[in-house]
Amino acid sequence: MTAANNAIGSMDEASLLAGLEGVAPQQRGSVWMRPVEWVAALLLVAVIGLLLTGVVSRYVFSLPIVWIDEVASISFLWLAMLGAAMAVDRNEHLRLTLFVGMLPDRLQGLAHTLTMLLMALFLGAMLLPAYEYAVEESFITSAALNIPMSFRAAALPVGVALMLILALAKGLRGSSLRRIAGSVVLIAAITGLLWLTGPSLKQIGNWNIPIFLVGFVGLFLVLGVPIAFCFGLGTLAFLSFTTSVPVFVMIGRIDEGMSSIILLSVPIFVLLGCILDATGMGKAIVEFLASLLGHVRAGMSYVLLGSLFLVSGISGSKVSDMATVAPALFPEMKRRGHKPPEMIALLATGAAMAETVPPSIVLIVLGSAAGVSIAGLFTSGFAIAMVLLLVLAVLARWKSRHESMAGVRRAPLPVIKKALLIAAPALVLPFLIRTAVGEGIATATEVSTIAVLYAMIIGVVLYGGISYGRLYSMLVETAALSGAILMILGAASAMAWALTQTGFAAQLVEAVQDLPGGWMTFMGVTILIFLVLGCVLEGLPAIVLMAPIMFPVARSLGINDIHYSMVVVTAMNIGLMTPPIGIGFYIACKIGNVSPDEAMKAIWPYIGALMIGLLVIAAVPYFSTAFL
Repeated sequence: MTAANNAIGSMDEASLLAGLEGVAPQQRGSVWMRPVEWVAALLLVAVIGLLLTGVVSRYVFSLPIVWIDEVASISFLWLAMLGAAMAVDRNEHLRLTLFVGMLPDRLQGLAHTLTMLLMALFLGAMLLPAYEYAVEESFITSAALNIPMSFRAAALPVGVALMLILALAKGLRGSSLRRIAGSVVLIAAITGLLWLTGPSLKQIGNWNIPIFLVGFVGLFLVLGVPIAFCFGLGTLAFLSFTTSVPVFVMIGRIDEGMSSIILLSVPIFVLLGCILDATGMGKAIVEFLASLLGHVRAGMSYVLLGSLFLVSGISGSKVSDMATVAPALFPEMKRRGHKPPEMIALLATGAAMAETVPPSIVLIVLGSAAGVSIAGLFTSGFAIAMVLLLVLAVLARWKSRHESMAGVRRAPLPVIKKALLIAAPALVLPFLIRTAVGEGIATATEVSTIAVLYAMIIGVVLYGGISYGRLYSMLVETAALSGAILMILGAASAMAWALTQTGFAAQLVEAVQDLPGGWMTFMGVTILIFLVLGCVLEGLPAIVLMAPIMFPVARSLGINDIHYSMVVVTAMNIGLMTPPIGIGFYIACKIGNVSPDEAMKAIWPYIGALMIGLLVIAAVPYFSTAFL
C-alpha cells in the first residue's frame, strides 16, 4: 500500500485500509522506531482483546464490565498517536502528489523539504498546547478506573513530539543547506506577512474562510503536504491571524475528532481487510461466483461486480477489494476478449459501487461525524449498492455483446458444490456483519471484533493460516494506516469546528432555503460539492469536514439523514474514481498494470452509468429508506 502511495499520490481512507501485497513492496519503518511499532502492535491486540472480553461478558454471561470501554479508549488514543508517528516514518500519511510529480527533479526536492518543514511547523506549534492539554486533563478523574485522564491525554504530546522529530529528520536528511535555508526563509516571510496584516485580516470577517480554509489548504495540497497537516496548518493560520481563539482549543478538537468510541472499529476493520487478503477468503468467494456465472455472456463482468460487492462486505476497503478480485479474474477476462482498459474501468467503478456495502469505514465515520444511525446506514447501504450494481451490470452486458465465448462451458455441478463448500465460511461473514449491526444485535465496534476473531479462526483452520511474521507485519501496517486515517479525522474536525464557529453554517442554511427548487436544488449542489471533494480530498476528510455544515442544511429542508448520507457517499466515491484527479482511478490502474491514459478513455461510460444511478438515488428517497 505504501509503495502505491508513493508512486500514485494521495490515497483514501477508508479505501486504503489494506496492504497491496503483490502490487508493490511494503515500506518498512526506521530501525529506531521498532520499539514504537511493537508497542503499537500490542496496543492493537489489547484493544481487540478488551472489546472481545466485553462482548463475551455482556452477551454470554450478561455481566457488563464497566471499565473495559475506558481502558479501550485510553489504548485507542495511544494507538492512534503512535500509529500517526509510524505513518510519518513510513511515508504513509495520505497526500496529493499529482502536481509535485510534474515538477523537475530539482524543484521536487525543494518541495519535499518545504513539505517536511511545514509539517514540523504545525507540530511545533501544537507541542506546547498538547502538553498543557495533558496537564489540564490530570485534574479530571475517569469514572470507572478513578485515575487521572492525563494517562490518556499524554498520548497527544508524545505523538506530536515523535512526529516532530521524524518530520525534521526527513526534511533535513539528504537536503542541501540551500534548500533548507530557502524553505525556512519562505516560511518565515509568509508568517511575518500574515502577522503584520493580522489586524486588517480580522476586519474582513468571513472572507478569511476562502483565504485560509480554502486557499491555504488548497496550496498545501498542491505542494504535497499530507492531507491531515493541510487541514491543521490552514486551521492554525486561520485561528492565529484572524481570531482571538487560543491555539490550545485545536488540541481538544483534534482529540475529540480522532478518539470517538465509534471509531474504535476503524483499525479493527483495517485488520480484517488484511486478514481477508492474507488467508485467501476473498479469492474463495471470487472462484465460487466464477463457477456459478462464468459460462454466461458478460459472466466474468458479473463475477467481478458480484465479488466486489461481497468482498467489500468483509474488508470495508476498496484497495483490498480490487487487489483481491483483479488477479483472480483478469486473465480469463482477457482470454474472452475483454480489453484491459475496459477491465480497469469496470474494476474502478465497481469498487466505487461497493463502498456502501457494510462494513464500510466511510459509513462508520459518517455516522460518527453527522450523528446518523450506523445500523440505518448499514441497512440502507445494501439497497443503494444494489441500485448501482444493476446499472453497471446493464452496461457491462451491453459492452460484452461481442465477447468471445469459444470454449466456455458451464461448470459441472460437483465443481460448483466444491467451490461453494470452500467459500461458504467466507460468504457468511458479510451477512453476519450486516445482520448484527442492522438488527441492533451489536454495535459496529463489537461486530468488528467478532468478525476479526471469526476470520482468524476460519483462516487458520480452513484457509491455510497466517504466519507469526505476517501477523506482526499486518498489525504494524494496520496501526500505521489507522494512525494516518485518524490524524486526518482529528485535523478535519478542528477545521470543521473553526468553520462552524464563524457562523458560516447558519448563513449557508439561510442562503440554501431561499434557492429555487427546494431540496432537489440542494441535492444537486451536494452532488457537485462531493464529486469535487471526492476527486481532491477523498472520502474521510471530506465527510468530517463537510458533515457538520451540510447535514444541518439537509435537515432544515426535510431531507432524511439516511437518504442524504447515501447521496453524499455515492457522489464522493464517483469523484474518487473520476480522472484526471480521482486517486482511486490511478490505484485501479496500478493494480491492473494498465496505463492511466488508456483506461481514462474507457472509464467514462461507466462513470456515466454511476451518475445515472446517483441521480436516481437522489431523486427517489425510497431506495435509501425502504428497509429502515
